[in-house]
Amino acid sequence: MTRSMRSALALAALLTATPALAEPGGCIKYGAAGAVGGHLANHHGVIGAVGGCAAGMYRRHLYRKDLREKAALWDKEHPAAPNTGGWWQSHHDATSVNQKAQWYDAEHPEPGTNAPAPQGPQH
Repeated sequence: MTRSMRSALALAALLTATPALAEPGGCIKYGAAGAVGGHLANHHGVIGAVGGCAAGMYRRHLYRKDLREKAALWDKEHPAAPNTGGWWQSHHDATSVNQKAQWYDAEHPEPGTNAPAPQGPQH
């Protein structure tokens, strides 16, 4: 493989890469921890992996559910104007839901915490 071919492949890989979302849990992470724990407890690594996988999937489900709820509350508090921002407000992909949840957290800090100033649209 020539140098220019490798460079072209590397450039294509960089341009098509998507950013990873930092989400808690997941089957791989919790399954691996469950497998190690099950193996150390009574040599039941498979049972530990299955239990860890289920726990990780449930944690990720709760995290995404919390994000969707916060995004819905943010949408409710910041209704879209009929002619401006309507598409963005109604667009519910993972990136916009995550951003709206961050804005909601910034506008509604928990008591006793110093929340950063909200970034984004100000109404």
